[in-house]
Amino acid sequence: MRFPAHLLLFALIFYFSCKEETTTPPNILFIAVDDLRPELACYGKSYVHSPNFDQLAAESSLFENHFVTVPTCGASRYNLITGRLPKSPGDLSNQASVTNIANKPEDERPVTFMQALRQNGYYTVGIGKISHHPDGYVYGYLDPKSDKIELPGSWDEMHFNNGKWGTGHHAFFGYADGSNRNEMDKAVKPYEAAEVDDKGYPDGLTADLAIQKLKSLKQQQKPFFLGVGFFKPHLPFTAPKKYWDLYDEVDIPLAPFAAIPENSAKASLHNSGELNQYRLGEEKPNLEQAASDAYARKLRHGYLAAVSYIDAQVGKLLDELEAQGLADNTIVVVWGDHGWHLGDQKTWGKHTVFDNALKSVLMIKRPGKEGQRIKQVVSTTDIYPTVMELTNVPSQSTLDGESMVSLMDNPSAKEWRNTAYSYFSRGVSLRTPQYRLTKYFRDQPPAVELYDHLNDPHESKNVAKDLPKVVQQLMPIWEKGNTGIFEE
Repeated sequence: MRFPAHLLLFALIFYFSCKEETTTPPNILFIAVDDLRPELACYGKSYVHSPNFDQLAAESSLFENHFVTVPTCGASRYNLITGRLPKSPGDLSNQASVTNIANKPEDERPVTFMQALRQNGYYTVGIGKISHHPDGYVYGYLDPKSDKIELPGSWDEMHFNNGKWGTGHHAFFGYADGSNRNEMDKAVKPYEAAEVDDKGYPDGLTADLAIQKLKSLKQQQKPFFLGVGFFKPHLPFTAPKKYWDLYDEVDIPLAPFAAIPENSAKASLHNSGELNQYRLGEEKPNLEQAASDAYARKLRHGYLAAVSYIDAQVGKLLDELEAQGLADNTIVVVWGDHGWHLGDQKTWGKHTVFDNALKSVLMIKRPGKEGQRIKQVVSTTDIYPTVMELTNVPSQSTLDGESMVSLMDNPSAKEWRNTAYSYFSRGVSLRTPQYRLTKYFRDQPPAVELYDHLNDPHESKNVAKDLPKVVQQLMPIWEKGNTGIFEE
């Protein structure tokens, strides 16, 4: 007997309407890692011990050419959470979120993507450093913790375990004995390997908090956004000794290009002040005097130990996500807030518009999707619209980036923009698959620098004068990212 057509149609409508109603929005576990350049085995650095990052990368869309918009912590995070390119010099400050969000009336604040999620049914939790201040509250390095929230409206809950350090700022610059750089007036070394377990440093406590929170979030009736911010490998390079012991210092490679680029200027770099403020450092490398090979290896050893320490904390979180049965409906994002020169271009630190300071880790795992490597150029500015599309949440803000979901669905998509813009040191920089073009608004020449990554992946020579036609071809694209930030 044939089934009546009108009943069949009714049954199909009923089925799909019920299916739509029972679809559960995805959770998001967003992991922000301070100063994490692509120094992981999954990015081709085989000497790095990063098994948890590497496993996650194999299951994720791994972006091989992700560039941040500003190479300093607070401004990069402000760009991440607002999806806006810098429009004024204050947008390049570590206090960008304080100035533009915490100190503004509600109707004048940009809507962060966490706030947008919260307004659309998500339960949002922040643990550790998501914006600039380590625990999400606004106060000075030597001040007691305040009750002023850096991102009002973004969080249902905020947590941080100060441990033996007392405040978030002291924990951020903390050593294993409970001391910190702030109260020691910087009379400390820029590294430490202590015989402690993972919770002997703050990031172990952060991982523990996040694990406990995952257990309670499982009971929530809402989808959740859990942001977890780890401190390392930010200076000081401190980590339990067992992570230092993963490396033989004599085998750690040095920077492939440790000199000022040809035809460039010292004004495009800096004298590594962030590192050299640690007054007990054995050397003070700068643009006049490079670090010795032995000291360079010591510092790189500390950075790698800190990376491996965070890798272990991330592994714990991912294991707990599986143990709680949440992995099948949770998007996992790992993002480095910028890169870091490890002696590259004779520089230690971020704060330049070279690739070493701008290129950072980005991987996004979508449940049910296979891992893939994406070579096209993307920007931190693109993360906000991507989160909105992945969660099917409408954006209430005017955003400067583009959703990367179509690129994740088709990594070879020819229609993708394939550019990223960055701003610092009075320079506006454009990155394309082959070139980095930077125009500086300063008195010191050269005003324009061009690096050919196809032939010079380490940015050792400015070829702007050698390739004037390339500069001419790229300048209209560069102009699209020139927000007038340095023009008077």
